[in-house]
Amino acid sequence: MADRKARVVRETAETNVKVELSIDGSGRFEITTGTRMFDHLLAQLAQHGSFDIMVSASGEDQHHLVEDVGISVGKAFNQALGKKQGITRMAHAVVPMDEALSEVAVDVGGRAYSVIQVCFGAATIGDMEADMVRHFLSSFASEAKINLHASIATGINDHHKVESLFKALGRALDSATRIDERLLGRIPSTKDVIES
Repeated sequence: MADRKARVVRETAETNVKVELSIDGSGRFEITTGTRMFDHLLAQLAQHGSFDIMVSASGEDQHHLVEDVGISVGKAFNQALGKKQGITRMAHAVVPMDEALSEVAVDVGGRAYSVIQVCFGAATIGDMEADMVRHFLSSFASEAKINLHASIATGINDHHKVESLFKALGRALDSATRIDERLLGRIPSTKDVIES
């Protein structure tokens, strides 16, 4: 199996983002975005997805920064998976964290679509605007070319809710991107192709 790795650099008038990703990693991460809560959430994605993720991002506006990191991490996933030969493709995860419970379902099938059902009690979670959670997920799904359904079923503490959500995202993506030996390297689609 070829190395499933990618490097994406995105430089605009608003942000500067560098992402390195290894699908077949061990959960190592090096993340610096200038927003501590966002760094923490991306670390959950790496740790619980067993992906190696390095992100270095800077920008004055949090909205543009989170969006461009979502775009860059999504592109890295899409590039690293290549033609998606032999992957499981579809998976889901349900993850609790104390009183919070989140569910994520993904289809790494080349069709970009997201349904994000999250509700937070405050406008910010730590130093991050709460709506940036939805914005990151939709930007990521669009560029990763995945179908993403993400929801928070229960919870009181916003930190617990969002952390369980990103852990679930990591677990679902880990399962969906695993190689299924029974497929013998075939593309998991009756069309014999998954759009990149």
